[in-house]
Amino acid sequence: MAEVEIKQENMVYSRPRLITDDVMHYCPGCSHGTVHKLIAEVIDEMGLEGDTIAVSPVGCAVFAYKYIDVDWIEAAHGRACAVATAAKRLHPKKLVITYQGDGDLSAIGTGETIHAAARGENIVTIFINNAIYGMTGGQMSPTTLLGMKTATTPNGRDAALNGFPYKIGEMMAHLDGATYITRQSVHTPANVRKCKKAIRKAFENSLAGNGYSLVEVVATCSSGWKLSPVAANKWMEENMLPHYPLGDIKCSELPK
Repeated sequence: MAEVEIKQENMVYSRPRLITDDVMHYCPGCSHGTVHKLIAEVIDEMGLEGDTIAVSPVGCAVFAYKYIDVDWIEAAHGRACAVATAAKRLHPKKLVITYQGDGDLSAIGTGETIHAAARGENIVTIFINNAIYGMTGGQMSPTTLLGMKTATTPNGRDAALNGFPYKIGEMMAHLDGATYITRQSVHTPANVRKCKKAIRKAFENSLAGNGYSLVEVVATCSSGWKLSPVAANKWMEENMLPHYPLGDIKCSELPK
């Protein structure tokens, strides 16, 4: 018994309590698992296990409800913010979050997301931006970089043919109802810690009734990028982060 107590005292890391026993389906090196861990940790630390409603999307994170033990609603493709709006208005004291990728949020779901932010809905969106459609075969997404090769841009994204990538965070920053917008990553231990702080700040902002919060996580997609996990992190640092710089984009109060 004494030996067990000593081990518990010396424990510095363990699996988050709200992460289930289900084996995650994500590819090796994928950022989704790390972000799931952070969300679960923050919800647990804030004592919100029974007061959280999460909305999962269509995309790689379609099974997010299997991995974090809170109440989930499955939304149609791109409609997570619309569903979350209803959930929050029906349960105003709950923490309501959406978890969406760039194919879901920045393409088919752009309208729902922008208007939820414009209305100042007290919800939080966790936005995973890996600049590619990971689940459906690696096609170009709205956030795919110029010159980036995908299944539908085998010679690289060409602005004349495919248009330019756009930055969701900066695009939404002018909306009065969006009060906390930040861009983070989880590719190093230091960035993981920063991302966790940003997620908690977003949750606190929402619970305070201070409007819409967006936490964008610049992420890797080893399978879609056709790179090893280590190489994917390096490619992200050299190519993604210059175009999608990390840090807070907006931190404000709702207009009176």
